[in-house]
Amino acid sequence: MNFEQLLSTPHKRFNPLLREWVLVSPQRTERPWQGKVEKSSPASSVAYDPDCYLCPGNKRAGGKQTPQYRETHAFDNDFPALLPDSRSLHYEENSLLVAQTDRGICRVLCFSPRHDLTIPRMSPHELRGVIDAWAEQYSSLAQIPWVRHVQIFENRGELMGASNPHPHCQIWANATLPNLPAREDESLRAYRGAKHSCLLCDYLQLELQRNERIVCQNDAFLVLVPFWAVWPFETQVLSKRHVASLDQLNEDERNLLGDILRRITVRYDNVFETAFPYSMGFHQRPTDGQPHEAWHFHAHYFPPLLRSATVRKFMVGYELLSSPQRDLTPESAAVRLVEAGEIHYLDRAQNKNQP
Repeated sequence: MNFEQLLSTPHKRFNPLLREWVLVSPQRTERPWQGKVEKSSPASSVAYDPDCYLCPGNKRAGGKQTPQYRETHAFDNDFPALLPDSRSLHYEENSLLVAQTDRGICRVLCFSPRHDLTIPRMSPHELRGVIDAWAEQYSSLAQIPWVRHVQIFENRGELMGASNPHPHCQIWANATLPNLPAREDESLRAYRGAKHSCLLCDYLQLELQRNERIVCQNDAFLVLVPFWAVWPFETQVLSKRHVASLDQLNEDERNLLGDILRRITVRYDNVFETAFPYSMGFHQRPTDGQPHEAWHFHAHYFPPLLRSATVRKFMVGYELLSSPQRDLTPESAAVRLVEAGEIHYLDRAQNKNQP
C-alpha cells in the first residue's frame, strides 16, 4: 500500500531496535487544550466553571453538549486517539519501515459534576460511584469482540498533560495489546510457568514481611513504593486477593479500592502541599476471552515531582539513552509518603485557623 494513506488515520509504527510499537494519532492535532505547561497549579476552587466543557450543561468541541449529570458521566472522546472503524492498512519496506492501522475506542469518564472535586477530596459514596463506573466500562468494552485490552488511566494536573482540570480520566480500548501490558503479560505468564504461583502475590507477601516500602493498606489493597521504582514517588496499588480485573472485585473490595486510592492521593497532596500531579493507570487482564490466570489486578502511580512542588523529574540524558537513574531510594520515598499523613493539608490548614 501507499504510505500516504496512513498519514490521516490512527496507526502504530514498529521500532525494530527496541521491538516495540509507537502509536501515532495524526487526527488529534485539533483537540482543545485547557491546561498549561509552564508550572503546576493549585486545585480549582470553583464547583462550576462556565468555560469548562466537562462541567454539566456546557458545550463541548464541535457543538456537542455535556448533559446535566449528577454523579459520574462517560462519553466517547470528541478527539479520540483511536477510531473504531479504521480501515485495516499495513505498510512494510525491507522489514525496517513497518506500520499498520490500530483500531480502538476512546472514552472520557467525569468523576463528578463538581469542577473542584478530585479523588483525595471525594467521599466514600462518591468514590464508589467512580469504581463502579470503571468496572462497568471495562466490562462493556470487553464484550466487544475485537477489543483485546482496556486501559483506564488518569492524568492529573497540567504538568502531566491533562487538557482540562475538571476531575476525569480516560478509557482507551485497543484491538491489540500495548507495549507495557504485553511485557507484564509475558512476565506474569513466565513466572507462573516456572514457579506455579503468582508473581505479584509472591511479591506482595515479601513486601509485607519486610515492611520497608509499604505506604498504606486496608483489608483488600496495599500501596507500596516498588523495589524497582523509577519515578521518585512512584507507587503501586496491589489487590491482596488474586483477582485479574475490576469486574472481579466484590462489594467490599470496591469500597476498599476507593478508600485506598483516596488515601494515597491525600498523601501525594500532603508531600508538597499542592494538587500533586501524576499519571495513574490500572493494569488488568486482556479482554480476548481467555482466562489469563496469571494476571493480578494492580495500578501504577507515576508522579514527576522530585524534592518540591517546583523540582520535577523528567527522563533526560542517560535515562533517555541508557536506563532510568534515580537519587531518592524507594525506601526514603516510602518514609516521606508515610509521614505525610492522611489528613489532607487543606483540612489541616482549615482546622488550624478555626477558633
